[in-house]
Amino acid sequence: MGNENKPMKLAYYPGCTLKNQAVNFDASTVSSMAKLDVEVEELDRWNCCGTVHALNSDNVMNRVAPVTNLIRVKEAQASELMTGCAMCYNTLKRANIDVKSRADALATINDFLSLEKTKYEGDVDVLHLLEYLRDRVGFDNLAKKVTRPLKGLRVACYYGCLLVRPKEVAFDDAENPMVMENLVRALGATPVDFSHKTECCGAYHTVDKPEVIADRTDKIMGSAHGERADLMVVSCPLCAFNLDFRQDDARRLNPDFRNMPVLYFTQLMALAFGCDEPSLRFDLQHIDPLPVLKARGLVQETLDRAPA
Repeated sequence: MGNENKPMKLAYYPGCTLKNQAVNFDASTVSSMAKLDVEVEELDRWNCCGTVHALNSDNVMNRVAPVTNLIRVKEAQASELMTGCAMCYNTLKRANIDVKSRADALATINDFLSLEKTKYEGDVDVLHLLEYLRDRVGFDNLAKKVTRPLKGLRVACYYGCLLVRPKEVAFDDAENPMVMENLVRALGATPVDFSHKTECCGAYHTVDKPEVIADRTDKIMGSAHGERADLMVVSCPLCAFNLDFRQDDARRLNPDFRNMPVLYFTQLMALAFGCDEPSLRFDLQHIDPLPVLKARGLVQETLDRAPA
């Protein structure tokens, strides 16, 4: 009875990449949520989400990794799981929808996980951080926490595939999502409307067909440049790699290609909320965002990239 008014924990799933190549995504997420007075608690003993969702319905084994994480949520006495990584969100959400609708598959998974003390019963909701900010925090409330408005900054919001496809996982309009644009406005910046915001970045072709990625990067970034964007924000570490680190390849493909910084949307939040420099980790970006941020008067001249 004494715990009836206790706030429900917001279980946070970082995913593998946010603990190595994308620690800038993780650090800015945690620090930004703290500024919003939201208690996030990293899930204990989480494992890889499974990376991609298997399309064939009889591939039950590919649902084991996501369901194991959902069991960890229940062990944390929570009923919701929040993640910022679009890939993790897509994989966890689709697996959750699948096992909720197929009792036979869920029974098979629980039998396979017989050593787990907790059984999964389809009673956890998977949320993306953008969804949480929009529906639970509210952008009007979020704007009140801004201490350094990003005035004058023109931002291209890139969604890619995984936040809006397939339709059952989308929490915004699949053709013209606006949740990131509304967040950017709340931070004081100006979102730009560019044609390629839901185009695929090329995904895992980056491993064996970098020329495909170079072409996609050229077209996506060129579309944002055409609308005079200063930088681009993303929610997926794979998209971030393809659109940021593959810009050198895009320039070799197209000599007229112009560089543009690519940040995680949480880094813009951390900047607008006045979080400390370790929360920003701009040193991990391939294309340095500091020149454009300094030109807009949004960072101090003393803020420099950390040594490699």
